Amino acid sequence: MSHSAPDYEPHPENPDTRPHDPRMEEPNTLGTLFSDLTQNVSVLVRQEVELAKTELKESASNAGKGAGMYAGAGIAAHFVLLFLSVAAWVGIGQWTGHGWSAVIVAVIWAVIAAILAVVARKQLKSVKGMPKTAQTVKKIPSAFNPKEETR
Repeated sequence: MSHSAPDYEPHPENPDTRPHDPRMEEPNTLGTLFSDLTQNVSVLVRQEVELAKTELKESASNAGKGAGMYAGAGIAAHFVLLFLSVAAWVGIGQWTGHGWSAVIVAVIWAVIAAILAVVARKQLKSVKGMPKTAQTVKKIPSAFNPKEETR
């Protein structure tokens, strides 16, 4: 059985026009396929780098905020030690009520330090890294499959 083009009626205005037959098309050359592949890989790499930059910037911002909160907690803890030391010194030294005022201030600083530490921990737990980049990088091998569309 022969694979010739099917019979057709020529168009009255342009008799040389034939219906589209995919069997008559030239297959893509190896050079064209390789060119398309390198272009797709180049675009894919650029997109992944942009996504990584964006996610890294967001993660670094969240990490910076959390680190700032930990720094505040450290300063507050320093004051706790300072006031507890002063309170113990004054309280023991005089055996009067003067030391209790320093203890009250120290307790206030302890509460502030605890609140800052909890907020800092919550902030640092919200840092997710680069989940979108990790997910799309896993899909790169499928981008080399010519049967699937790459974007």
